[in-house]
Amino acid sequence: MELNDFVKKIAAEFDETPVEKFSASVKFKDLEEWGSLTALSIISMIDEEFDKKITGEDLRSCGTIEELYNLVLAK
Repeated sequence: MELNDFVKKIAAEFDETPVEKFSASVKFKDLEEWGSLTALSIISMIDEEFDKKITGEDLRSCGTIEELYNLVLAK
């Protein structure tokens, strides 16, 4: 799994935020669209796409998309 592919998959979980706003250094929880439903969809996407289980606490511990990527790799 490449970081750029992961960023694109995260961006796809945000319906209203333009894909151009996404990069590895984006603090995804600071985006206006961020909320509990987006968090659940990201957790679900990671489970389905990467066969990795993360918790809400795991997600809360990450500040940027790259930190989340590194967490998923470590699982």
